[in-house]
Amino acid sequence: MTDAAGEIAPVDPWLLAKLVCPVTRTPLRWDGARGALVSDAAGLAYPVRDGVPVLLVREAVAI
Repeated sequence: MTDAAGEIAPVDPWLLAKLVCPVTRTPLRWDGARGALVSDAAGLAYPVRDGVPVLLVREAVAI
């Protein structure tokens, strides 16, 4: 899966299609500029470390 800039997400596309924000339960999107999975509904960016999404609210960054 790619972002708007055409950058490929380091997360498997199958997994990315199933991941949701733990706060809002809405889909996440890959943001290559941030290097994170973004929840537009919550205004949070979740980091991806070594290809593993860290979907903990305490690790998320407000955007």
